[in-house]
Amino acid sequence: MSLEDPRDTEEGRQELVGATEEGVDYDALEDLLGEHVTGRESHVNAEAFVIRPDEVQAVLFALRDQAGFDHLSNLSAQEQEDRYESIYHLKKYDDPTQEVTVVVPTSKRDPRSQSAEPVYRTADWHEREAYDLIGIEYDDHPDLRRILLPETWQGHPMGLDYDKDQPQVVSFENHANPLEEDHQDAESDTMFINIGPHHPATHGVLHLKTVLDGEQIADVEPDIGYLHRCEEQMAQQGKYKKEIMPYPDRWDYSSAGILNEWSYARAAEDLADLEVPEYAQVIRTMGAELSRMAGHMLAVGTFALDVYGDFTAIFQYAFRDREKILNLLEDLTGQRLMFNYLRLGGVAWDLPEPREEYFEKLRDFLDELPQTVEEYHNLLSSNEIFQIRCVDTGVLEPDVAKSYGATGPVARGSGIDYDLRRDDPYGYYPELDWDVITEDGCDNYARVLVRLQEVEQSARIIEQCVDLLAEWPEEDREIQSNVPRTLRPEEDAEIYRAVEAAKGELGIYIRSDGTDSPARFKIRSPCFSNLQTLPELSEGEYVPDMVASLGSLDIILGEVDR
Repeated sequence: MSLEDPRDTEEGRQELVGATEEGVDYDALEDLLGEHVTGRESHVNAEAFVIRPDEVQAVLFALRDQAGFDHLSNLSAQEQEDRYESIYHLKKYDDPTQEVTVVVPTSKRDPRSQSAEPVYRTADWHEREAYDLIGIEYDDHPDLRRILLPETWQGHPMGLDYDKDQPQVVSFENHANPLEEDHQDAESDTMFINIGPHHPATHGVLHLKTVLDGEQIADVEPDIGYLHRCEEQMAQQGKYKKEIMPYPDRWDYSSAGILNEWSYARAAEDLADLEVPEYAQVIRTMGAELSRMAGHMLAVGTFALDVYGDFTAIFQYAFRDREKILNLLEDLTGQRLMFNYLRLGGVAWDLPEPREEYFEKLRDFLDELPQTVEEYHNLLSSNEIFQIRCVDTGVLEPDVAKSYGATGPVARGSGIDYDLRRDDPYGYYPELDWDVITEDGCDNYARVLVRLQEVEQSARIIEQCVDLLAEWPEEDREIQSNVPRTLRPEEDAEIYRAVEAAKGELGIYIRSDGTDSPARFKIRSPCFSNLQTLPELSEGEYVPDMVASLGSLDIILGEVDR
């Protein structure tokens, strides 16, 4: 399959179908798809076309190549009383406010549909997860097997008839013998090695099945699922208003909790048509950027440790500065890591008193930051060993990054100018002055530069928020809107909403059944999609280069597995 962007060819320079200045012309898209469309639905975020399960590739190729929907943002799968459904959420990297949804129903008797992997490579893992947890099978999938649960697991845990009390026997697996001959062809001499799941360079319980051809990597397969904690199932058992919000902090647990909370808040607020006071939006924006900075500090520190073992300088410096940010977040939220600070319709409480003292702490931190970032450049980005390890290693070309659904610093390090804070505005971001950072290097070095520069942009945003909050009239400091005691969104309402988290696009799909709990709650993790790119970054390189490439992706396994 060619990953060439159709808009970069002579044929692709024609006007994209359905694209207008006002948004998406869904009637034009329906005409484009013609007889493939068997029905049409209205979701809160976008119109949805219902298609036959054996025509998935034809529909998605048309939407990608002729209408410009080059970003498969998410795949949500679910079982309902009379059918199974695969729901493909499509966007455009150039304009993510232009969305369309493709719904693929299948029968209860034979839940099977065509794979989207030949169109979007990111569908590989998303469809494996749908098969694993829901039970939908995908024809033409290159490797359809379980991804989070052991291969011997019985049943599909998110199916309606799943018996959670049934016994499970996970048999012992005979791993490949590293000394056994493992020839890929007559000329090669390959060896299989396991890296992880308890290796410090895997950033958590991640198992990398690696095949070496001499000293070069011939193949690497990330094996995930060791940290799966049923976060989606727990959210489906909780009530919208108060019982779900504590969970998001535990997805990306690197101190990015407010960003995680905002992903759920944005989806639920739009689903229930809740307003958020302007004052609370400013507080949210400030807290989210503090979380982003803390996440990037952790990423930079651990990456330096991975690449050239610098524990005493960069790692300690990064944790020193992250501790300062956590002090500020603890003053704001009352918690140091699992904040649970956002509420539907606003935030839990106002800024800490005395306000002037808190503002002074924030400003002191921001005043020190330019010198701090300069230290990182002196010690890290200017370091010759670091440059040798990172420049021109882990190369991820823009077209490949898009096909894998890469977002955040991973995408922006490949020159993809995509940031939901600007491109799909929410919070108070549209009113503030800041820049989206991109680098064209496409390598491990470029991704680090993006994170360091994003720390500076976060500081710009926080400084403007502090100035606004300091001048805000006391009588207008409204922290929450009037939210009903019990939230029951309209039955069968569906929504997908996302925010720009520290690691990329963090999205939530919710389907309501008219009760006070979601019928389906799906988490679109940026780490899940970004990690899929690791074989592209690593094949043909050396094991130390793969360790650097994995570190540059900045994954958190709690968010990959959920």
